[in-house]
Amino acid sequence: MQSKRNFSAKREAIYAALASTTLHPSAEWVYEQLKPELPGLSLGTVYRNLSVFKEIGLARSVGIINGQERFDANMMQHPHFICQKCFRILDLPAGYYSPGKNLYKMLERECDISVEMHSMTFYGLCSRCR
Repeated sequence: MQSKRNFSAKREAIYAALASTTLHPSAEWVYEQLKPELPGLSLGTVYRNLSVFKEIGLARSVGIINGQERFDANMMQHPHFICQKCFRILDLPAGYYSPGKNLYKMLERECDISVEMHSMTFYGLCSRCR
């Protein structure tokens, strides 16, 4: 794959850890998961690689949640739910909110902007915290 340019063993492991979970992990979480098997791994390396993944389109930032940037390797357009108590992030099915290209065209026409993508996040309490 073209976007995987020069993936080192560490970069491959970092991406695998990110892509293998739906937890929307922080860099610290990825680091803690990989440190036992990659003792030479630094937190800075994890941060730099997550930045590369965002740059080349293999991951996105869900935002800063409870002081830590959280990441998602699921690049399909989908909304998120963030629990305001435990800060858990859940993927919601895209079918719940899918404005599509018609909304983009309307916004472009009425607001004189060019829309390339959108994100939607719902906030509240998850089933564990209710």
